[in-house]
Amino acid sequence: MGLTITNIPQHAEPQAVASAIEALAARFGNRLVTSLAVREQHGHTTTWLPNQPPDAVVMAQETADIQDVVRICAQHRVPVIAFGTGTSLEGHVNAPAGGICIDLRDMNKILAVHAEDLDCVIQPGVTRKALNEYLRDQGLFFPIDPGADASLGGMAATRASGTNAVRYGTMRDNILALKVVRGDGEIITTGTRAKKSSAGYDLTHLFIGSEGTLGIISELTIKLRGIPEVIAAASCSFPTVTDACQAVILAIQTGIPLARIELLSEAQVKAVNAYSKLTLPETPLLLLEFHGSEVEVGEQSKNFGAIAKDCGGGEFTWTTRPEDRNKLWQARHDAYWSVRALRPGDGVGVVATDVCVPISRLADCVAETEQDMQRLGLLAPIVGHVGDGNFHCSLLCDVNDADELARADEFMHRLVERAQAMDGTCTGEHGVGQGKQKYLKGELGLEALQAMRAVKQALDPQNIFNPGKILPQGI
Repeated sequence: MGLTITNIPQHAEPQAVASAIEALAARFGNRLVTSLAVREQHGHTTTWLPNQPPDAVVMAQETADIQDVVRICAQHRVPVIAFGTGTSLEGHVNAPAGGICIDLRDMNKILAVHAEDLDCVIQPGVTRKALNEYLRDQGLFFPIDPGADASLGGMAATRASGTNAVRYGTMRDNILALKVVRGDGEIITTGTRAKKSSAGYDLTHLFIGSEGTLGIISELTIKLRGIPEVIAAASCSFPTVTDACQAVILAIQTGIPLARIELLSEAQVKAVNAYSKLTLPETPLLLLEFHGSEVEVGEQSKNFGAIAKDCGGGEFTWTTRPEDRNKLWQARHDAYWSVRALRPGDGVGVVATDVCVPISRLADCVAETEQDMQRLGLLAPIVGHVGDGNFHCSLLCDVNDADELARADEFMHRLVERAQAMDGTCTGEHGVGQGKQKYLKGELGLEALQAMRAVKQALDPQNIFNPGKILPQGI
């Protein structure tokens, strides 16, 4: 169920691991780290899953470093796990079979910016904030914003999206090409800087979302956008979650080009107010952002305001000042930490999970989820990228309380089943990792999983790339 790991692969042979570490030490010197503290840091992040540290960590600085680690590990049949900034939530960077973690944070160079073509070439350790800081003076930005200051390589590997997805799409829509180190240490180039291509299989999108199980991304070519002339942010309160979701549905159906539209449940608004020192009305809330010219933004906001009023929404609170906009969105990005602050204490943690449904079913799914929460006596504030039907529950749970754990497990299992019954998915953007493998068969079917297994076998026949992730055992 939701709070257990069911797919634990066999640990690599101790002698093989020792031989690989010896060879890596000769190659990398003090850039190979085996201290327990560093290894645990690379096996446990903001995830709720148990810590499963690697046997060693290599600090990579260039593509050749990745290649050499992969070649040595392939020779000894030792697992390889890629690590970006460690912001994933489903155990993606855990090492259930041990092995070597490749830390890519030092591969943080912006290799080329082609402003006239609206694209750039970067190393995988570049973070979204660092990239946008670099691009600002050229009037450009990269729009995908998952909240955390994640690395672009990690965002590609997990097919991340976030608050801007309703207008700008996800990582899948914003990557032109990748360079990937495959299982023998050689490099695959998946595409070019051309905006479209019909040449061969779409290998780029095969690796996007593969969570490091098919190869390790060493370079990305990504799309950029021009910074809008005007950016306006707003908040609007509603009597119920259903009213807020109905306003979103009508806005999407009428073609209003919303840049961001986020839902906060009543419990989440209370948490945000307490943590970020805001005074938002403590009812279901929509946070919005509009991009464009002054005329376009004015028209968009006027049209949405009319829809919100028809759906029972209150007055808009507007701002175009960057410092005010940033404060509002930073409060949204700090939602996880605001929830943690609601219930301090030993043993209490946040189980962050997400689902995604067709937007027409969003209100039903959120309302039924809140009913489940109340029935089970749980606290799980909700935030949602409601423009694309994706929402997140941040479930507070005492891991030392067996009864509460059982109720939490039931809640998360029912959440996924509800989303899938509504033609939705068990995860809109967190990914599968270790935590959601058990739901893939019900969502995609056995035949699809067998096809995925065949791809994995073809590209990683020794199963050294991030074993124990995505694919359940026995498929």
